[in-house]
Amino acid sequence: MSHPILYSLRQCPYAMRARIGLLLAKQTVLLRDIVMTNIPSEMFTASPKGEVPVLVFDDTRVIDESLEIMIWALNQNDPNNLLYRQQPHAFQNMLDLIHQNDNEFVEALKKYKAASRYHDDAQNFFRQQCEPFIAYLEKRLTEHDYLFGNTVSLADYAILPFIRQFSRVDRKWYLQAPYPKLQRWLEKHYQNPIFSKAMKKYPQWLENKESILFGYE
Repeated sequence: MSHPILYSLRQCPYAMRARIGLLLAKQTVLLRDIVMTNIPSEMFTASPKGEVPVLVFDDTRVIDESLEIMIWALNQNDPNNLLYRQQPHAFQNMLDLIHQNDNEFVEALKKYKAASRYHDDAQNFFRQQCEPFIAYLEKRLTEHDYLFGNTVSLADYAILPFIRQFSRVDRKWYLQAPYPKLQRWLEKHYQNPIFSKAMKKYPQWLENKESILFGYE
């Protein structure tokens, strides 16, 4: 049986999200690691928007949204019950929180990162625009170990790459910030072998056109 092809970029948080989802669902793909300055024509053919991740199937189906890749994978196999199937409203509540991350927090995060990169005096202002969402996650994590309960969920992994980015913009500030539960939550993810496996560095696909078997072994 042939495997789907995943076009990915190691440090992209959306591609990171997709790789983590595939690993958690024990799905195997052929990984093609790329750089955005040299997007292969094969990826453009599959998804003209030219953004990673892109998952391409033998039957010409294409999934080019990171969250949809996660959900597809977990619908194939969800050994850790990340979708909380026993709770009827949990999945929609997870999607709502992820939507808030993707459509509100990420926009503020982009400005915060840019201000830090260019030493803009507005850095603190843009960080403060991020903090309502961070504070909301902190509050949820005071109630239980993970965002939706005492076991990890789809939402935890979908939001993880963006909290990772936030934590790295101003490391000194982050380490003394009043978000100890979030810091502990992020550290637990870092200690999970799934994270290090998702972040493993591979040769760029265009260098030799050899796809890497990635996923469940």
